[in-house]
Amino acid sequence: MSRLTLFPSWLALVALALLCPAISAVSSGSRRAALYARYSNSHSLGKDYGFDPRDGWSSVNITDLGYKYESPDDDESDSTLSARDNKNHEKSKKKKQNNKNKNKNKKKKSKGGKKKHPVVTQAAPKKHKSSGIAAVGDIVKGAVDSVYKGLKGIGEQEEVKITWYTGQDLENPSCWPNTDWTPTDESFACALTLDGWHSKPECFSFLELCYSSEKCVFVRVVDSCAGCDPGSKHVDLTKAAFSKLVSIDDGVAQVKMRGATHPDEWFLDLWGPEK
Repeated sequence: MSRLTLFPSWLALVALALLCPAISAVSSGSRRAALYARYSNSHSLGKDYGFDPRDGWSSVNITDLGYKYESPDDDESDSTLSARDNKNHEKSKKKKQNNKNKNKNKKKKSKGGKKKHPVVTQAAPKKHKSSGIAAVGDIVKGAVDSVYKGLKGIGEQEEVKITWYTGQDLENPSCWPNTDWTPTDESFACALTLDGWHSKPECFSFLELCYSSEKCVFVRVVDSCAGCDPGSKHVDLTKAAFSKLVSIDDGVAQVKMRGATHPDEWFLDLWGPEK
């Protein structure tokens, strides 16, 4: 083989070696941007998702600041929540049954006297070693796939109340003995009832809160809520997290809560120092 024939391949390899670090840096930046967008917005579990306690779900109430200091009216009752959950569960069951019946009817039609033909299978094409361009595509695909790894809901289900807090209440988060970091209205952090909630999540743990199956957020526990009623299961949210579930003007709402895993990528402004 002549040198002229080898030259284009050699040149392509050199170009790929020069481009890969730049492409990797771009894909890494894109991944972080996509993750940040995901964690600073509400996410959906699917329209027909049913909140099953066996998946770690519980219900909590969310309110505005005033609710923390007085509770003239009780929130939506547990029985109302149970009825809503049962309704969703029944809808899910009916949908599954309808799909099952459709599949049965299709099978019956396919058996209706049609002559069977032998199935002809085709051998899968041989896999060749990926080219430089394919390798670049794999880098980008890996970056996109990694966005969907990280924070995931787990743990036992509970019913809790949530509020939003702002201003001076954000200062000196109690989970750190000494820190210069202060949550902002744009952070995705929360404070929990100071006294009496014996099974409350620990400092620095992550929670998944859902107003509906299509409106969920992840938040990190960074503080205690001294104004929350002793013994209440109450989660005090930053304004950004609260507003992704319901309108700030709504004042009070009841949501589902469960624990969540630790994220793969870290965002200081959303959650504070990692340790």
